[in-house]
Amino acid sequence: MSIPPSRLRYQTAGESHGPALVATVLGVPAGVAIDTDYINQELRRRQGGYGRGGRQKMETDTVEVLTGVRRGKSIGAPITLILRNRDSRLDDLEKTPPVHRPRPGHADLAGSIKWLTTDCRETLERASARETATRVAACTVGTLILREVFGIETFSFVRQIETARTEVEVTPANWRGLLTVRDATDTYTLDEATAEAQRAAIRQAKIDKDTVGGHVECHVFNCPPGVGSCMNWYDKLDARIAYAVMGIQAFKAVQIGAGVRAGTVRGSALHDPIRYRPDLVNESHLGFVRDSNNAGGTEGGMTNGQPVVVTGTMKPIATILQGLPSVDLNTKEAQQSQYERSDICAVSAASVVMEHAVAFEVAAACMDKFGGDSLAETRANYGAFLEVARSLPLTPPRATIA
Repeated sequence: MSIPPSRLRYQTAGESHGPALVATVLGVPAGVAIDTDYINQELRRRQGGYGRGGRQKMETDTVEVLTGVRRGKSIGAPITLILRNRDSRLDDLEKTPPVHRPRPGHADLAGSIKWLTTDCRETLERASARETATRVAACTVGTLILREVFGIETFSFVRQIETARTEVEVTPANWRGLLTVRDATDTYTLDEATAEAQRAAIRQAKIDKDTVGGHVECHVFNCPPGVGSCMNWYDKLDARIAYAVMGIQAFKAVQIGAGVRAGTVRGSALHDPIRYRPDLVNESHLGFVRDSNNAGGTEGGMTNGQPVVVTGTMKPIATILQGLPSVDLNTKEAQQSQYERSDICAVSAASVVMEHAVAFEVAAACMDKFGGDSLAETRANYGAFLEVARSLPLTPPRATIA
């Protein structure tokens, strides 16, 4: 069974060394401010982070809006975004020669067999993490919708690189201060001591001609209860988020809330007690609170009013300078894998990609629920939902039948 498309969705196109990368975003209501300065800021963050390779010095990713926007605001039509590659040499056989020795851990071998060729380049050019630049541009539109229409905010950071891990707790009260700390570190983590340990791990990997991976954590604040659905498996928000995060290059695991730890404790210690605080009820809060957030903000595939918390695991990059045992696809002889210019660590950059990929899925689920062809209509629908939710029960509860 195929998954029905969401109202809000996007498609990317382009190759790593092609002339440009392109994204089309559909389903954006009219009237949303498409802040290209913010998009470019996030594109710069994706290009940063300690351990990045030489490609980032060649490219200066800036977005051009080709369609769907007038005077800085969406008009309800498909939005087309383009990022032009400076390092455009896809058809230059001297600069981008065929690749016949696939890299273990990359798409090279599987793609070559899938498309019946011995030249891995035709796969790797599209499978390359360069594609995530377009994904950031497209998904940042979802982040803008969350902020402007629903007042929902997102925050991601690097929790761990190899074994260097920060234990700083993120809460709705402290995340804005931690945002400043994150942006002051070159590994996008939450304290300088961890950043130095992470830099040391990356430096040693470079000396060893190796690569390292890590864990990225994303928090989504101010989500109302009820976004997503338990009625169909493909409408479950946590499943949609997991799908999006696993679709990021080199990600091998996704956890919501306690994640794998949920399998190591009893239910009484895991499930988050529900309490009601009438003093907290206002235009954006329904008054339900929890003592903990092991569920990661979702229950039954729907938001429960707590922050949505997602952890993604990125493996070490597959392009390793020392090479790994491989095979020449033409001769079938044993060879070392071929080297393509790459990073030692891209976990920091991946944290930017993941933040906006998660935001886009939450935005898509919000648009599926609240609809609207314009910003004003969607806001009105959202406000009406919260007003009715605050008014529950709408009729006196049914009498208990003895």
